[in-house]
Amino acid sequence: MSDKPVFKLDNTDKETLGRWYYLMTLGRKLDDRAPNYLKQALGWSYHAPYAGHDAIQLAIGQVFEKNNDHLFPYYRDMLTVISAGMTAEEIILNGISKADDPSSGGRHMSNHFAKPEWNIHNVSSCTGNHTQHAAGVARAIKRYGIKAVAISSQGESSTSEGYVYEAINGASNEKLPVIFVFQDNRYGISVPKRDQTANVYAADNFRGFKNLRIIHCDGKNVFSSMTAMSEARKHAIEKQEPVIVHASTVRIHSHSNSDRHELYRDENERHCAKASDPLDRFRIQLLHSGKFTEEELNAMDEQAQKEVMAAHRKSIVAADPAPESIHNFVFPEAYIPVKFPEGIHNQTEGRKLKLIQALNETLKEEFRHNPDTFIWGQDVANKEKGGIFNVTKGMQQEFGPLRVFNGPIAEDYILGTAEGMSRFSDKIRIVVEGAEFADYFWPALEQYVEISHDYWRSNGKFVPNITIRLASGGYIGGGLYHSQTIEGALATLPGVRIVYPSFADDAAGLLRTSMRSKGPTLFLEPKALYNDPAAETFVPEEFEVPFGKARIRRTGSDMSVITYGNTTHMCLSAAEKITTETGKSIEVVDIRSLVPLDKETILGSIKKTGRVLVVHEDKVFAGFGGEIAAMIAEEAFQYLDAPVRRVGSTFTPVGFNRILEKAVLPNEEKILAAMKELLLF
Repeated sequence: MSDKPVFKLDNTDKETLGRWYYLMTLGRKLDDRAPNYLKQALGWSYHAPYAGHDAIQLAIGQVFEKNNDHLFPYYRDMLTVISAGMTAEEIILNGISKADDPSSGGRHMSNHFAKPEWNIHNVSSCTGNHTQHAAGVARAIKRYGIKAVAISSQGESSTSEGYVYEAINGASNEKLPVIFVFQDNRYGISVPKRDQTANVYAADNFRGFKNLRIIHCDGKNVFSSMTAMSEARKHAIEKQEPVIVHASTVRIHSHSNSDRHELYRDENERHCAKASDPLDRFRIQLLHSGKFTEEELNAMDEQAQKEVMAAHRKSIVAADPAPESIHNFVFPEAYIPVKFPEGIHNQTEGRKLKLIQALNETLKEEFRHNPDTFIWGQDVANKEKGGIFNVTKGMQQEFGPLRVFNGPIAEDYILGTAEGMSRFSDKIRIVVEGAEFADYFWPALEQYVEISHDYWRSNGKFVPNITIRLASGGYIGGGLYHSQTIEGALATLPGVRIVYPSFADDAAGLLRTSMRSKGPTLFLEPKALYNDPAAETFVPEEFEVPFGKARIRRTGSDMSVITYGNTTHMCLSAAEKITTETGKSIEVVDIRSLVPLDKETILGSIKKTGRVLVVHEDKVFAGFGGEIAAMIAEEAFQYLDAPVRRVGSTFTPVGFNRILEKAVLPNEEKILAAMKELLLF
């Protein structure tokens, strides 16, 4: 390209060169000083020195356009964020985990730098994980027609992670304006590059990807790095496709302050690394050019030292995080229903719908309500097909392929790019079919963990507005990977709401609330009930169900049955039989919402009946019912006339043969037997 940006010493003005040198000097003084805080027990217990990566990090920060581009730095990117505009004080506040740390308020590990107000994003410690998020926000940049890029920075060893391949594959397929920077220092902690990949350059692992440009540069050379990053940004914007910038660097020090590189690098190698110091080389270049004198550079060194010391004095007396603040920013603000504040309606109001119809129509209504709503997943939009169960049928036809589209068979990418795209704007609402069956969701678990603490980790500065839909449960003869219910495992992670409706009206109301709320919601759909007449109900127009509000589906006085999902219908049927056979009255509480849980309704029912049976489809051992039982034992023991009893699946996988499935899963017969035993206690 004739207008390719090329940076050289002789065509760069003195002011710019001086600014670059000052930033590099400032960063290095902070980098060198960081270990002292740990030695003095002041903090910075994790520090990954960047020395040797100076040039490429300077370049990343210089090409980044604040409040326009989106930057995802990794834990070694101190100079990157300084070059992008963060101050010495902000760096130290992060290092010693103060309340005013702009990255996380002391909640996240030191050396994880961020300033969300500028689109310098808070990322986790899962190395390379943020490639997914960069691809996701780049999708939003492209959808909304913004002249900008997303920049993901990482070490070369993290490219061995599967989610990095998913991110680059997806970005090349969608032609997204994202730059993946590989800072190659030839080591992953102590693991040499030869143990990571057969290629000399990690970028070459992606040579076969279409719509992907790869640029190599010397990450120790300021002008090579500036040229590469400037060209990458220009190309990504003009061609609307991803770019890999592979920067060859050197790691002068140990991987971190918990590593001793002398255990695996000999003295000669360590000497050569130090001799390649980019800052020393840049200083020599400036002196030899005649543009700067020794006195001028020394003056900048002294000024940088003064800035660091001034920042230290302010930071060291800054407030620490308050212990009670741990409860802030766990769950973001939920939508509060207005029309149906209790999530209850006249049972003949509205139209009678199957559960699958209620989901489909609510999705369409919410897409009309908010034009910044998107949905994607596996198999969700291909001609007349709308998901494996056709829940999204007709949506692409009405709302178009930019809002309703297929994701690759890569659950990590599906959820990871949702997290990233939601970073673009708080008005965006995203629904993903996290997997075709809930059992296949496990590859996305690392992204689920990520979204669970995004809000908390960022100290309230970012929340992913995502509804994760999963077809859940058994009773379809599906066997392994088609019959599990996974809420028990996922409920252990704070920060994600979990709902599990049993009827069409609750499915519609909870889905509407999920899509209008801030933050992530796991929306589990009992697929065996999609077309089951038992789950059909009248659904009022714009029906809403609040989170954390159970629904008493059957009143009674002799026993409380706490349930949700598929087993709700079995419990209702068994309760009717008990009344017919014994005259005893059974109350059935459909909790609908697992997280948050409506303890008030559950405890109120138990106070009335004195006996409680907890029923769910999941395994009894380690299932969610164990948490309900523990809560009852702790808060309602004095009201109980019998022990808390549980009914659920056996502690085995679900068999494919219908005989095996029946032996594993709870059913009406097993529930009825448990009710009779409990009444006789």
